[in-house]
Amino acid sequence: MADLWVSKILKRTLRERGTIKAKPDFNVSEDVAALRKAIDGIGTTEKTLIDILTHRSSSQKQAISKAYEETTKRILVNDLKGDTSGKFEKLLVALARSPALNDAKWLIKAMKGAGTDTNILIEILASRTNKQIKELSAVYAEQTKKTLVQNLKTEVSGDFGKAILLLAEGARDESTNVNADKAKEDAKALYQAGEKRLGTDESKFIEILCKRSIPHLRQTILEYKNISGKTLQKSIEKEMSGKLEDLLVAVVKCVMSTPAYFAEKIYKSMKGAGTDETTLTRVMVSRGEIDMLDIRAEFKKLYQRSLYKEISSDVSGNYGDCLKMICGGED
Repeated sequence: MADLWVSKILKRTLRERGTIKAKPDFNVSEDVAALRKAIDGIGTTEKTLIDILTHRSSSQKQAISKAYEETTKRILVNDLKGDTSGKFEKLLVALARSPALNDAKWLIKAMKGAGTDTNILIEILASRTNKQIKELSAVYAEQTKKTLVQNLKTEVSGDFGKAILLLAEGARDESTNVNADKAKEDAKALYQAGEKRLGTDESKFIEILCKRSIPHLRQTILEYKNISGKTLQKSIEKEMSGKLEDLLVAVVKCVMSTPAYFAEKIYKSMKGAGTDETTLTRVMVSRGEIDMLDIRAEFKKLYQRSLYKEISSDVSGNYGDCLKMICGGED
């Protein structure tokens, strides 16, 4: 029994790779009082807002939002919007919302108006687990009165549409057992559907990459390199183009290392003239409680620079201070 308890603790510790963690001595009424003082006082005390919203878990922040509304008869997110502005406001609002609500809101925005922001669809649906997709889909339906799949059907088409719809179902195989022979079979099927033939059988790539389990796909990617002599990512980039290529490359990158995928996203958002604050905010908030420690390590490995220093040199003010808190350290 003791061994089982130790095993559970170890598993939990291994899973906790975020920088935003639950506060051990959490006191909801103290936090509500501090937020009220910060918002209702003369001039907003941004430091308090940053400190609370980057040092409480999502479930703790939902408890704070509920208690805040009960105490003040006001909605915390609305008060944050009223008291702050610009990119800092968007960052605080995202930190105060639940992960599922954030994902739903980002997807709604991606499909609003003329044209669809396929980059956001790809990022969210290629990187989230079945559980996360089910949770965001439930919130999406509450917000729009339509299912995510229903709305996607009016926005996407062709092979890209087929792949996105498969991912949006949140029905990827979740078995952890890997059958090496089946992985070899899939690697062979991918090779024959792409590199080995004239023209590409996109449906085979979609079926395998959007349905198979992550451990199975990791093995398949290794087997593919043995068969073809090149990486699956390189083959997809050679054989495909446009949105389908972007989506399947994102899936392969997330299969190999979700933290490395997001480290690259963060780097690109800050690279060159100007910063893509929308992407930077979305990635930092969505990964803060999940794998920011691993993203930091991958960022350093890929770019020989600490993420904290990169943020410090790229963004400033309250927005920069809040991002540095999410980043959580200089290593």
